[in-house]
Amino acid sequence: MSKTNLNHNALSNHIAEHIGEQIITGELKPGEKIVENTYAVEYGTSRAPVREAIYLLTIEGLVERIPRKGAIVKEHTESEIFDLLDIRIMLESLAMKRINENGTDQQLLKKMEGLYDEMMVEEDAIRYTKLNHTFHLCLIEMSKSETIKKMYTRLELPLLRVQNISFTTEGNIEKSIKEHFTLVSLLKKGEIGEATTVLQQHNQDVITSIQKRLFEHHDGVQKDKKEG
Repeated sequence: MSKTNLNHNALSNHIAEHIGEQIITGELKPGEKIVENTYAVEYGTSRAPVREAIYLLTIEGLVERIPRKGAIVKEHTESEIFDLLDIRIMLESLAMKRINENGTDQQLLKKMEGLYDEMMVEEDAIRYTKLNHTFHLCLIEMSKSETIKKMYTRLELPLLRVQNISFTTEGNIEKSIKEHFTLVSLLKKGEIGEATTVLQQHNQDVITSIQKRLFEHHDGVQKDKKEG
């Protein structure tokens, strides 16, 4: 690969990260058009790296291309959101099954403790969401299954976007911190069965929280329509 291609790919990845961050934080809203020229000007480049960045985000499930409209921020349906969360539960449950078979990994447990310490003092919902994802990824890595890890990694960006909905709800970060502490404690004791139960309830509560937020959003939209 030439140096030119390498620089082009690096820039495309950087732009993709930037746009992805804007989508995850809500700066770019579902259905909003992504204007290639805006990022080309911002980065002082042609549209080619921007187009490649948008392609990468399309693969990741954050962007979709609409005929005659161009690239827009993907608006996940409620069904897609809950399918995503259900798949996450299945993969993490399978990871816990493998951990029960193979045992825990002390190095990964130490990493989870370090992440827990960071989560304890993190007040920003976006950064907390990312720490939370990294924490859960440790469980996936502890399964020692490359298949589970590959499938879970593919969900990363859509998961970050969806989970941020839950963590912006007051009280959910505090609740999450307590449950992560319990989870690490049980894993350290080798009580995998109990840890699995805590994890499943923890993940189910995320679904319940998001269902509540979506209901409140729909209720608000309907109220605005009536008042309008």
